[in-house]
Amino acid sequence: MKTLIKQSRMEIIRTLRSKSFFIFSIIMPVAFYFIFSSTVGDQTQVGGADWKAYYLMSMTLFGIVSSSLFSLGVRIANERKQGWTQLMQITPLPPTTYFFAKVAGQSMINFGIIVLMFLIGRFAKGIELPITTWLACGFWIWIGILPFIALGILIGQSKSAESASVFANIASLGMAMLGGLWMPLEILPKFMQQIGEWIPTYRLGQGAWNLVAGKAISLTGIAILAAYLVIFMIISSYIMRRREAV
Repeated sequence: MKTLIKQSRMEIIRTLRSKSFFIFSIIMPVAFYFIFSSTVGDQTQVGGADWKAYYLMSMTLFGIVSSSLFSLGVRIANERKQGWTQLMQITPLPPTTYFFAKVAGQSMINFGIIVLMFLIGRFAKGIELPITTWLACGFWIWIGILPFIALGILIGQSKSAESASVFANIASLGMAMLGGLWMPLEILPKFMQQIGEWIPTYRLGQGAWNLVAGKAISLTGIAILAAYLVIFMIISSYIMRRREAV
């Protein structure tokens, strides 16, 4: 357990030292939030939720999805290229500890992003929600991001850090657009809406948007997110086992 905690702490420190982390996971979501929440207007409502609260959830998700794919995925690919993962295999440290530390460290980073974004929404934009709603939204986003952490690990299995970065870019930006994080899915063309309903970012966002509007989280959304989590884990496990067998 002590080793896991130390490894997780190292992951957090390395992430916080990364310029790309602050650009994609902090600066961009915060900037987009202030720009688009002000442009559309604070009094606008989407799906029964105030726009400034609705879009806060969207940009919080955008920040932690970007972090889970870039900070986690690209770093794993870099460590593989440098031989770090091969070195871990000949140490007494169980291989699972390496990935558990990655997941634990990334989860704490995501928690920090959620708290930061919520504080900005509350004190900079004056969003007033019941404490239970804040807690429910935060917990839902924090737990619901697990499929994206699994996707980050999968992206980390790319042949090079460069290809991992490309995949992370495509996945992050594509899911943000098609999943309704940049703009509500309802205003997109019909065919994009049909695609978006199966995108994990939409299902995770839908849960947070529903909570802000005083509605329940969709069971369909939970099932779809769980399916993505299992699929990404299975594919990652297959690739890693196949690589070890070579």
